[in-house]
Amino acid sequence: MMRSDVVKSGIPAAPNRSLLYALGYTREELERPLIGVVCSYNEIVPGHMNLDKIAEAVKAGVRAAGGTPVEFPAIAVCDGIAMGHVGMKYSLVTRDLIADSTEAMAMAHQFDGLVMIPNCDKNVPGLLMAAARVNVPAIFVSGGPMLAGHLNDGRRTCLSHMFEAVGGYYAGKLDEAGVEEYENNACPTCGSCSGMYTANSMNCLTEAIGMALGGNGTIPAVYSARLRLAKHAGMKIMELVEKNIRPRDIMTAAAFHNAETVDMALGCSTNTMLHLPAIAHECGIELSFDMANEISEKTPNLCHLAPAGDTYMEDLDRSGGVYAVMAELCKANLLDTSCLTCTGKTVAENLAGAVNRDETLIRPIENPYSKTGGIAVLKGNLAPDGCVVKQSAVAAEMMVHEGPARVFNSEEEAIEAIYAGKIRAGDVVVIRYEGPRGGPGMREMLNPTSAIAGMGLDRDVALITDGRFSGATRGASIGHVSPEAASGGPIGLVEEGDLIAIDIPAHTIALKVSDEELSRRKAAWVCPEPRIKTGYLARYARLVSSADRGAVLD
Repeated sequence: MMRSDVVKSGIPAAPNRSLLYALGYTREELERPLIGVVCSYNEIVPGHMNLDKIAEAVKAGVRAAGGTPVEFPAIAVCDGIAMGHVGMKYSLVTRDLIADSTEAMAMAHQFDGLVMIPNCDKNVPGLLMAAARVNVPAIFVSGGPMLAGHLNDGRRTCLSHMFEAVGGYYAGKLDEAGVEEYENNACPTCGSCSGMYTANSMNCLTEAIGMALGGNGTIPAVYSARLRLAKHAGMKIMELVEKNIRPRDIMTAAAFHNAETVDMALGCSTNTMLHLPAIAHECGIELSFDMANEISEKTPNLCHLAPAGDTYMEDLDRSGGVYAVMAELCKANLLDTSCLTCTGKTVAENLAGAVNRDETLIRPIENPYSKTGGIAVLKGNLAPDGCVVKQSAVAAEMMVHEGPARVFNSEEEAIEAIYAGKIRAGDVVVIRYEGPRGGPGMREMLNPTSAIAGMGLDRDVALITDGRFSGATRGASIGHVSPEAASGGPIGLVEEGDLIAIDIPAHTIALKVSDEELSRRKAAWVCPEPRIKTGYLARYARLVSSADRGAVLD
């Protein structure tokens, strides 16, 4: 018996069938498994403008393997277009909208299986959350990464360079023509932006966790191999339905351990520290911040893709992709290769034949960029529940830093001061009331970090926030400070000029103010009025948990 029989089989389902016939389906099509094809195509996100082609390829694969595909949409926000204004408050929150709406569609129509077609930052984790929640056979095939751009002199470029060019303009290092050159060349094709930013991080981790076929994270959007991958995903879902292999059979505690290990080796975005716990939560598994450091301590960082280096997703694909990275990790027994995956095979079987084709891009396990992973969690009296930094993108001289706090209660205040040249070498910029509840929506701080880098201060200035960062951020940028300011966290008690000490190797962050003084400030602290009091963001603020728990909705 198929799950979809409840809407298409027997006399009681005759009214349901009449509506399916109204859609043009034939009796023969309804006798096959119904496969929901969740497509995030739209005309505002460059990473999603090609997803209609991916969906058609998926549907061809489903039909070839004996199923009936049924497409329905999921929303997606372009973080780059939403950056730097109120729109960014609506980015992270879409993760839960996507999960909720996909759950509603999948349960209302009782599909036998699901093929998820995401690509960008919140779309991938939102659909993974939905897959875990609905727990019917599912597979992911994304739209693929953008190719890197080329400047007039032949140098390759990308979106993070574009944002930093704006900082360079305000520092007098670039004129308008220089900014325009980046503007016209940074994003040359459709696809998720070309570095190891959040979208590509999450798409790579769909492979590592076992929910996507090999190549899903790295095959460029414009390559025909991406269409072939989509057809194979459409075929594979029929096997998963037949064998009743479900997301929670794949996304086990061991699989999340594998995903975090690959995360550390690749040098992924700090946003993975929000998304992996949220996905795990839907699987009934709790991931703690502490687990990240435990994994990082024994996982070498093998890749330095942009923004940490000057290589891009197309280079990682050419070098063997995620499977080649996983094969290197297996040499040190860092992965559980017995985990089941969406191929119907184990990790070990998937990796048979995986080859590292370029040891300058994917460092061998015995010659890593660093002996520890790309992400670190810091704790201390400024962040009792933790905060996150992409240590693989931090200059060596900023791994340990102490400086005076420059305090701002919003991103806008901070960026105004940075552009006006008011931030000096040695400062620690503190941006607060931008957390999940206080923002609300936990905006990305790519504009401030890019301005600092573009002005040449990324080796001299640290930035700390209860907001979050784009995967395109580099430098000593420390986010997800928990508890956040709006929840009464110590970051809300910092005053201008307070000394802040950061020690990334020691995993510590300290506000150098006495406990007595902090207690006095706490007694006088008053939570500011909510910035947004109506609509979805107001509801979100009332329900959202702290960043260290993945900003899940309670």
